[in-house]
Amino acid sequence: MKIIPLEALDNATLEEIGLHWHTDIDNTPYIENEMIELTQKQADDYYNACNELYDMYIEAGEWVIEKDLFFDLDIPPVLIPMIKQSWEEDVHWHLYGRFDLSGGLDGRPIKLLEFNADTPTMLYETAVIQWALLKFNGYDHASQFNNIYEAIGENFKRMITLGEDTSNFSQNYEGWKILFSCVKGNIEEERTTKFLQEIAKSVGFETEFSYIDEVKFSEEQGIFVNDANYEFLFKLLPWENIAIDEPELALIMRSMMENKNTIFLNPAYTLMFQSKRFLKLLWDLFPNHPLLLEASFEPLKGKQQVKKSAFGREGANIDILDTSLKSVISNGGIYENHKSVYQEFYELNKIGEFYYQPNVFYAYESCGLGFRKGGMILDNYSKFVSHIIK
Repeated sequence: MKIIPLEALDNATLEEIGLHWHTDIDNTPYIENEMIELTQKQADDYYNACNELYDMYIEAGEWVIEKDLFFDLDIPPVLIPMIKQSWEEDVHWHLYGRFDLSGGLDGRPIKLLEFNADTPTMLYETAVIQWALLKFNGYDHASQFNNIYEAIGENFKRMITLGEDTSNFSQNYEGWKILFSCVKGNIEEERTTKFLQEIAKSVGFETEFSYIDEVKFSEEQGIFVNDANYEFLFKLLPWENIAIDEPELALIMRSMMENKNTIFLNPAYTLMFQSKRFLKLLWDLFPNHPLLLEASFEPLKGKQQVKKSAFGREGANIDILDTSLKSVISNGGIYENHKSVYQEFYELNKIGEFYYQPNVFYAYESCGLGFRKGGMILDNYSKFVSHIIK
């Protein structure tokens, strides 16, 4: 594993190209002035691994629905009909997600840690900032595993063509409108949402942005903002948060789907994939698969392991346990009321005191790689690290 130093983009430049969350709350830079050097084979291995993992997720998702395993995944009951409907109807298209991995460098096998399938962060820095860093430092900015913009653009088209061939998209999209929405006051989520809006607009959709509290939800008529109706709503708001914090809204959205007046992005079925307890079902279906780590709803016997909540973000409610189930390191958080899953521990690639985690975005296929850097548990103090293929 080779680290190459970079000249950092200053904060004014980062803000000029759209990244305003450049400084963490401890006043340290979020974007590291370094990058990881990969071979083409290593990049190809990440690409192929996540394509295979997504196929495994699809097979396991079918199993969840057939066996009615939603309780095992800690899925709120109000969302189950929406998950089933979105799974069965092709119009509910999975736009993008992000696989969190370990390994792939220093000769270590790639292993899945989890899949952020519903509302993944790190999109803008992976798609845009690391590209800008290469260019700013005089490197070939095409020397990355990074075609996120193009891949998501093609996936927007597939929402209409419902298949691989997007060549006839221009004949079919006219009049289709997407509303992009997020909560007010989070600059990172707003930039991510507007970035997706820019991609959709670039391939021909009519688009608008609005904060979620400004959106009108009608069971009979669909989504409205300022009396304009939209067929699609992209909401950067996790499905489980809607179900737990806004149960009345969840019921309205369910009726909207049943009345077929609105398509929500990402679809409700991505909540199955988002649940970390899905890792146990993957292990049941694909035991000892080389891309998986053993996972269980009960503590593993005689193994170092990680205890996770079914739903959690930014390293919250993570507990690394030794072989005797004693805590080695843990993070608290707000997700302790969710059910747990236990996953075999697999150390991240490490240089000095820092750990590096590869993250691969997926939009119909693997499409972009970035890295996070931090401690044994990567939390909201972790840094973003770019890469180059040589």
